[in-house]
Order: sequence, then C-alpha cells, then structure tokens
Amino acid sequence: MSYVFSPSLPIAIGSDHAGFAYKAELMQWLSAEGYCLQDLGTFSEASVDYPDFAHPVCNLVENGTAAFGILICGSANGVAMTANKHSGIRAGLCWVNEVASLVRLHNNANVICIPARFVSLEAAKEMIHTFMTTAFEGGRHENRVNKIACII
Repeated sequence: MSYVFSPSLPIAIGSDHAGFAYKAELMQWLSAEGYCLQDLGTFSEASVDYPDFAHPVCNLVENGTAAFGILICGSANGVAMTANKHSGIRAGLCWVNEVASLVRLHNNANVICIPARFVSLEAAKEMIHTFMTTAFEGGRHENRVNKIACII
C-alpha cells in the first residue's frame, strides 16, 4: 500500500457491539499487512454505548498519537456524529469505495466510519485501503476544509 498517513504512528480503531466482529477481522487483516494498531474497544459483542469507543479513537487522532482512526458500528451514523463533535476530526461515513476516496480527496478526512450492517467485510477492506492510500487534493478544497471546525 502507498500509505499517505504517517506510517510511524498506529491506526486507532474502535467499535461498538455491532461492529465488533468486523473490527476483529479488519485488525487481523491490517496487522498481516504490517500496520500497528491501537484497539480502543469494545472487546466483545455485549451491548455497549458507541461514544465510549468513538471518543478515545478521536482523542488519539486529534492529539497526533494515531495516524488516523477507524470506527465501526451498525449504521456508522452514531460513531460519525460522535467523532465530528471533536474540532480536529473530520470523520467520513463510507458505504462505497468512491465515498472513501472523496472523503480523503475533498474533505481531508482523518477518521473513516464503516457501517457493519450495510457493507460486506470485503467492501470495508477496500474502503479502508482507499482511505489509507488517497491523498488530500488541497487546492480549492483546502479553504472549505479550513472552514469546517466551529470556532466561537
């Protein structure tokens, strides 16, 4: 893979109970590819609250101790909403590979949110690969991205 994020930093990954099985499979795949991961839970399929795992992932991305984040839940809406409460996070909910490409190209996303109940595991892998290897286009998009954070 042609990695566009810092390869010296781990990838922060988290899920709720609905995303737990995908998280386990994705971690195995990424580890086999040589990536370092920081698993922030959950650690079983027992019912949990997704913000308890989305916030720690985003904290690591925001403070620069993780290259980027992967969040997985049933629809990915909850983790995306939670992630985007962080001013330094640009989380993109991805359901097809083209969206994974565009959230990087146009929005400089630093967290990818995967809806485990609506995409196959293979599609999730493809989207993560695209997310990891697509560089921000900058240019006209840079000004827009700079306006995303809410500054009071």
